Amino acid sequence: MCSHRILTAVIFYTILIVPGRANDDRGAFRLPEVVPAPADNKPTPERIELGKMLFFDPRLSGSNWISCASCHNPSLGWSDGLATAMGDGMHALSRSTPTIVNSAFNRFQMWDGRFRSLEEQVWGPLLASAEMHGDPQEIVKKLQSLPGYVQAFEKAYPGEGITKETVAKAVASFERTVISKDSPFDQWQQGDEDAVTAAAKAGFVLFTGKANCIACHQRPDFTDHGFHNIGLRGNTDEGRYLKVPVKVLKGAFKTPGLRDVALTAPYMHNGMYRTLEEVVNHYDRGGDNKENPDPNLKPLKLTTQEKMNLVEFLKSLTGREQVITLPRLPQ
Repeated sequence: MCSHRILTAVIFYTILIVPGRANDDRGAFRLPEVVPAPADNKPTPERIELGKMLFFDPRLSGSNWISCASCHNPSLGWSDGLATAMGDGMHALSRSTPTIVNSAFNRFQMWDGRFRSLEEQVWGPLLASAEMHGDPQEIVKKLQSLPGYVQAFEKAYPGEGITKETVAKAVASFERTVISKDSPFDQWQQGDEDAVTAAAKAGFVLFTGKANCIACHQRPDFTDHGFHNIGLRGNTDEGRYLKVPVKVLKGAFKTPGLRDVALTAPYMHNGMYRTLEEVVNHYDRGGDNKENPDPNLKPLKLTTQEKMNLVEFLKSLTGREQVITLPRLPQ
């Protein structure tokens, strides 16, 4: 790759922000009122309900016992509470299960950003032999054999039938409803000074100032949609580099959003940290692995109280609980 193309890729995939003064720019973190969706898959109640059925149906897997919800459990922050995911045959995978909370706003899906849309992402885990180990023709055949699904697809996508494309559209439509909002932080944004503690307010000032978390966890969903090597001890996974072979991306992974972060432990792509305190300590050290670190990764020299304040701020990002009623699946 010639030098100017490398420079272009670096600029595109790594967003560098020079730390500025701490500020109280709360309104900039407000999520859009309308959840984005492609023109050919605008949400309707029928599409969302069909997608929910498919999301919770283990018959979409090759073994008939793993569903999307097996790893993305609404009771566990739409993740699974494991250090790394468990796939077909109860085999442990090498990466943790990313939450699907606010994934509708993501520019890239998966830790390495291999998919650009929720529709595209749906079939990745379904077909991966180590994950759900499904077969597209078999899955479509199963669904076509169930009258309840035939009727549901016709209501959701009239005249389109049960196809690989309509399966992806339906699941994506349901996933777009998994939105974290109305957190104490959001209420504070809207003027309720009592919605968060003094420690959380101090943590926000640190987040946008001295700690420079804002360099990667940007407005409004606390992610820059970029990829960074954050110096995890013992990491040998090359991450985004396997998809985009640019040196700065070796060992780099997608910046996760932070809404509901207190519900989604363990943390990092390999699940190596169990608590938010451990995560804050990692960044305070400036990471551990000094091979190809992100330029923003530097020791922070935070005090014990400042670390506690940051954790309190992160906890304030937990949104109002979303009540999920399990669907009755077609027999």
